[in-house]
This record gives sequence, C-alpha cells and structure tokens, in this order.
Amino acid sequence: MNLERTNTKVTSIVLVDDHILFRKGLIELINDFPDYRVIWEADNGQDFIRQFSMNEIPEIILLDINMPIMDGYETANWIHKNQPNIKILTLSMHNDEETVLKMLKSGIDGYILKNSDPDELRRALETINQGGTFYTNCVTEALLKSLYKNKKVDVALTSREVEFLKLACTELPYKSFSPLLNIHPRMVEATREILFRKLEVTTRVGLVIYAIKHGLFKLN
Repeated sequence: MNLERTNTKVTSIVLVDDHILFRKGLIELINDFPDYRVIWEADNGQDFIRQFSMNEIPEIILLDINMPIMDGYETANWIHKNQPNIKILTLSMHNDEETVLKMLKSGIDGYILKNSDPDELRRALETINQGGTFYTNCVTEALLKSLYKNKKVDVALTSREVEFLKLACTELPYKSFSPLLNIHPRMVEATREILFRKLEVTTRVGLVIYAIKHGLFKLN
C-alpha cells in the first residue's frame, strides 16, 4: 500500500475504454499516483451506465471516444445531463478538428491524446480536479481553425460579462471568479447562465471561442 495515500485526499476515477490492455496499463499508472485511484472500469458507455447505479460515484471519468455499442460522444452527453458534477477527461488517438470540436461540445473538461506522457496526464487530472480545464495542443489548433470558419455574431455585452469571458479563457475555475469580479458567488453562476443564453452556447468552450473570435482574449 502506498503510504502517501494515508495523508492525502484521494480522488476517485473510472475508466471507460474498450481496449482492455490499454485500460489495465492506465489503471496501474494512475494508481501509482499517490492522490488518485481507479475505483472501477467499463468497456463502453452502455456498460458504464449499467454499472453506475451499482458502484461508487467517481469524481473524474477518463473517457475514450471510439467504442462499440455506446461511444464517447453519447456517454459524455449522458454524464453532462445526468451527473453534471462529474469531471470528464477524454483520452483519444484522434486529433482531427471534427472529432475534437464534437467532443468539446459534449461538455468535457479536458482532452489529451493517448500517446501523451504520464506527466501530461497528471497535469490534466490535477487541473480539472481543481475545477479548471485542460486541453492538449491539438485541441487549441482545432479551436483556432474553427474560429476562422465561423461568422462573427455581435451581441451586446455588459462590462461584467466581458470580464467574465476573459476569465473563462484562463484555467481558473468558476469559483475563483467571484473575488476577481467583486461579485457574490451566486452572481458568477447567474452571469454564466446569461452568457450561455446570449451567445447560444452550452459549455465553457463555447464562451472561449466567442471571446477569442471577438478579440476579447488573445492566445499567446
């Protein structure tokens, strides 16, 4: 038993991937992190939903995209609708624009490639576990391509909403916005929902795309 775990809050993880050998190797890797533990695993989305009611609810789900019976898109949408507090980190071999954007629209919190090194996986877990988002470079490239394809839509925004959008482009969790905007935490949630309606988006990624497209935030 890893002694470090006795003094550290352990974050629970579930793996959803149809490749058994990859899954077993990933379990060993994650369980070697002192503050993360895989509590169960599933072969696909349908298997995940079947097991969900019988097992401990995880804090983070590591989700593959291409799976039989029920793929990553459908699974992410189900989680986002039924268990919105669970964080989703996508692990995939695909970095094409269509796949990345479709997955982002499903409400995931992070996206890395399966050939990423263990340090990147650890950074991704730590970031989303703290309420932030983590996307590998291929995701940033896909977002940039999307920016130049879509037509700009002008929407009247208040100064607070503009500042909110700028903060949304950082890795800061929503809960950190309150002191920076000098507003009550409930107003952070209210502002987010107003922007979702105004900009016709449903995820933080949609807010980021709008902010970059309209020059409210510039990538380095």
